[in-house]
Amino acid sequence: MTDHETFLDTARRVIRIEAEALGQLEAALGESVAQAVELMLNVRGRVIVSGMGKSGHIGRKIAATLASTGTPAQFVHPAEASHGDLGMLTNDDVVLVLSNSGETPELADIISYTRRFRIPMIGVASRPGSTLLTQSDVAIVLPRAEEACGTGVVPTSSTTMTLALGDAMAVALMEHRKFTAEHFRNFHPGGKLGAQLSRVRDLMHVGDALPLVRGETPMSEVLLEISSKGFGVVGVTDAGGRLTGIVTDGDLRRHMDGLLSHTAAEVMTAAPRTIAPDALAQEAVALMNERKITCLFVVDPAGPATAQGLLHIHDCLRVGLG
Repeated sequence: MTDHETFLDTARRVIRIEAEALGQLEAALGESVAQAVELMLNVRGRVIVSGMGKSGHIGRKIAATLASTGTPAQFVHPAEASHGDLGMLTNDDVVLVLSNSGETPELADIISYTRRFRIPMIGVASRPGSTLLTQSDVAIVLPRAEEACGTGVVPTSSTTMTLALGDAMAVALMEHRKFTAEHFRNFHPGGKLGAQLSRVRDLMHVGDALPLVRGETPMSEVLLEISSKGFGVVGVTDAGGRLTGIVTDGDLRRHMDGLLSHTAAEVMTAAPRTIAPDALAQEAVALMNERKITCLFVVDPAGPATAQGLLHIHDCLRVGLG
């Protein structure tokens, strides 16, 4: 067997063991998880997540997931808590403490503080009789699953279960709050996630930036409008302001002979493809790619068909779409 085959065998074994651990976790979930979710749902302050070592790394991710899905949360390192950060905890908070053994010495102060000031505490550990779980208001017991390392000492399956448990509770809270993609975008305005959830209205050009002319406008003036607005197109409207057509580079080429003797209505492509302002910008990109065009006028399908904006492919590329 080659080294690569050995590596693959090990990787597959680890994933198989951790997948089996997740199956055990699913089967073991009980009333304590529902109680924990209810506590976090009704918290007036924040969910304070804490854990040491690998549990701490998992705790940071859980806190971030909660915060980004509508449940205010913050990670507090237990060692820093013992040196002043306990002041971050209030009686309006709920504390979620993670420890595989339930006996992590560095957690002693934060556990004691929650008991002293009657701050609700949710404990997650694999030993039912551990200090953490016996002191917790809600105790969630992780199954004693096999660690995937082969030696039983490296946190692998246990941290995977803890992470999955955090995701499960965050999604349960999210669904109960009816947390939508729009809410999620508000918490993720930057980066790829923010771009993927952007609406057309967030990126489109409006007002005086729109290249628009009336149907009777001479092509000499249409060319000036195209040049001054810089999008390479112009929308054509009727007397009521409704978008009836669009003049593109292709239309100009098709009418090159005697172009200046025409009006916008005579040169335009009628009934152009448009997009709604509430559509995802991703949908606009897909439509532009499909039609091999670079611009879309924005028209509310429920409105009077007036041009509310213009979206250019460059606007999408600037935020990471395309």
